[in-house]
Amino acid sequence: MRLATLLPPASVKPVPAAAAPDGSWVELSQLTGRSEPRLEDALPWIAAQASQIEERAAAWKGPRHLPGEAALLPPVVRPPAFRDFYAFEAHVKNARARRGLAMEPDWYEIPVFYFSNPGSLVGHDGEVFAPAGSQELDYELELGIVIGVGGRDIPADEAWKHVAGLTIINDLSARDLQRAEMAVGLGPAKGKDFATAVGPWLASLDEFTDRIEGERLTLAMSARVNGRELSRGNSSSLHHPIPQLVARASRDAELFPGDLIGTGTVGTGCILELGPENTGGWLKPGDVVELDIERIGILRTTIVARPAQASTTG
Repeated sequence: MRLATLLPPASVKPVPAAAAPDGSWVELSQLTGRSEPRLEDALPWIAAQASQIEERAAAWKGPRHLPGEAALLPPVVRPPAFRDFYAFEAHVKNARARRGLAMEPDWYEIPVFYFSNPGSLVGHDGEVFAPAGSQELDYELELGIVIGVGGRDIPADEAWKHVAGLTIINDLSARDLQRAEMAVGLGPAKGKDFATAVGPWLASLDEFTDRIEGERLTLAMSARVNGRELSRGNSSSLHHPIPQLVARASRDAELFPGDLIGTGTVGTGCILELGPENTGGWLKPGDVVELDIERIGILRTTIVARPAQASTTG
């Protein structure tokens, strides 16, 4: 089942919706009889009633939103929290090697993350510009995990039960700003918090049953810039698998429905790793980035020029 948050034409009110078999969208309130204004409010209930919602969407005869008619916002427009991990060994090793650094042995012992900005998410087909002072805008190809059932100190062997589904994350990064702040020993902050693309929708976990074996999930991942494939990897190469990320995120902390967790960048999944000299340079206005993850879909982002009226404070 696919779930989304739509912004209908000429509307300022986001609408949670479920996909019908023909690709149209039915407002979730019509299928559940509940009036939650946000998708995250319905996630615990959906976890217990997923098959019923799918059946109702397939049989629905009432009004619906046609594909492309409404804008696709991030599935959870403003998550309670957004934690981004650093869990693919190839990415960590490649990125550190580009800076002349060896792997840190402690990285293998615990999955580490930073808190990013849940208020700066943009949806599918969103437009993004580089933050003030940056000339090195990069994409990052990541798998996103959305929490459906909250909890604290969740054991890894129970973690899948707390996952509502999966989405795609483009953790857009201003590498020059990031480099400067990381040299101080804290961050990333302004190199990351200006925009993160998420979407195009949330694919419920039952869509991946045959791709999950224990803690391991197998999904092909790729990225294209202006139609040229630059990145290709697989979620199965996660050194720290998803249940370990959920367990770590919930250690001595409460997870809530709608919380967003990023896996971190898959190996080869950004310009920093590949080298701008091999990719046509850093992202620039006019570039179109497409992140493609098997069984989820394509998240598309267009890079635009920084508006003249935009703040210069970053």
